[in-house]
Amino acid sequence: MRADGEVSKVSEIPVFWILILAFGIYSNILPAGLIIGLGIWYALLVYLENSGFLKKWSLERVAGIVLMIRTTRGRVFLEYISKNRKFWRMFGEFSIWLCFFVMFSVVILMVLAFVTSINSPPQGSLPATDILFIPGVTSFVPFWWPALALIFTLLIHEYSHGIQARAHGMEVRSFGLLVAGPIPVGAFAEPEQMDMILAPRRERIRLFAAGPSINLVATFLFLIVIGFVSSGFVATNPGIHALAVIEDGGADEAGIKAYDIITHVDGNEVTDYESFSVQMDSLKAGDEVVFTVIPYNDEGRTWEESSEILVTLGDKAQYYLNLCNGDQDCLDETSELLESYGIGEGDAFLGVNAPRSGTYQTDRFSFIFEERYTTGQKALTLLLTPLSMMGTPMSYDGQTMDLHERGMIEVDDEFVLSGLGTEGLLDLFDFIFWLIWVNFLLGFLNLLPIIPFDGGHMLKDGAHSILSRIMKGSNPLRVERLAGSIGGVTTVVMLIIVLIPIMMLIV
Repeated sequence: MRADGEVSKVSEIPVFWILILAFGIYSNILPAGLIIGLGIWYALLVYLENSGFLKKWSLERVAGIVLMIRTTRGRVFLEYISKNRKFWRMFGEFSIWLCFFVMFSVVILMVLAFVTSINSPPQGSLPATDILFIPGVTSFVPFWWPALALIFTLLIHEYSHGIQARAHGMEVRSFGLLVAGPIPVGAFAEPEQMDMILAPRRERIRLFAAGPSINLVATFLFLIVIGFVSSGFVATNPGIHALAVIEDGGADEAGIKAYDIITHVDGNEVTDYESFSVQMDSLKAGDEVVFTVIPYNDEGRTWEESSEILVTLGDKAQYYLNLCNGDQDCLDETSELLESYGIGEGDAFLGVNAPRSGTYQTDRFSFIFEERYTTGQKALTLLLTPLSMMGTPMSYDGQTMDLHERGMIEVDDEFVLSGLGTEGLLDLFDFIFWLIWVNFLLGFLNLLPIIPFDGGHMLKDGAHSILSRIMKGSNPLRVERLAGSIGGVTTVVMLIIVLIPIMMLIV
């Protein structure tokens, strides 16, 4: 017992955490370096707490290894930005509809993933660190840009909760960040507890929906920004390249390799995939064609002298039919598919996979500023782009694009941000990419109907509002208990749906 009457925590020997660390190292679930680092961090927090430094610095240790950093800074700006209460209440109402729609979509996707995992168990396995999102630890997540993006994303998420609280007359005591070592693991806005309890449920739902919705809105705003940045890149050497060359095909036999840039076909310039397709459509199988090629150099954005290579073109239809190895059912199905794609006998085939333009990696974002697409096409592509981006870091070992193709682009001298240079603009591209990636992931996962996620609180309060209308005149405590049961059961069911596929991946 300390002199101030509080129980001393010096006696809190970290046996539990030592056992966890030992088990983690023994089972190889987490990297030994990470576990040892967390152990040192834990010991440091316990020392600072017992020495009174955490209290002196207005810090607090929670959940063992998490440091809660509180601050009242930002409250003046919060008052200023939340003055237009009518606007923020309208945004809160919009957030409710947006979040419930996304929540429904999240549940459908999770259920489909669960059913797929049960019916077709994954063959491979992933390390546990790849299931978590930890900058610098997860294999496909580097440290700096994702860590900065995560801090920004958490701040706007929690600040949005704070804005909704003030827009509905609730006091906000403080803001804060949760960190484990150098890694941010969460953030919070801390409204007065009684204000939250006494607030009408509709207002509470708006408050819970505000965080995920601002992340989703930020996702699409940053998509427009990255589209603008992407429009500033041009190909260092206009032409087309392929990600792979088919063995024994025309290109392979002539010596063309993956990532070599084709700039001319029989003397006709090709600057992108469309112009390449036009040239290939004018040729036939068996034609001998001269391709002007710039061989790719792995050492950087330098290119050897171009050379002219004579290629004998193959037959595209025959190539796909040969893949059937004489199986009649396969031949019949492939013939139907080739006919539906407009591929006929004698069509020219170079023998490469995934031919594409040098600016392919940036074109997938700059489409919004291109006139060749209709407004409807742009809107649909914009909606689907965040989903397609989720797998990018996994495909490219933590990079935002294929490193070979990254070396094929440079900044357009006429672009408004050309002063940043190619590397500077690429750094900006990377940061915005991770802002999109983290905002979408946080907004998406926060809407899982699992307490204590925002989606879980929304579901519980939403269920209470619906039950209050259905069970009008019933005992309010009975309604409260039933709404709580719905929230609890949903949480358990969703945890099973989410965790079983994850456990199957890491076992």
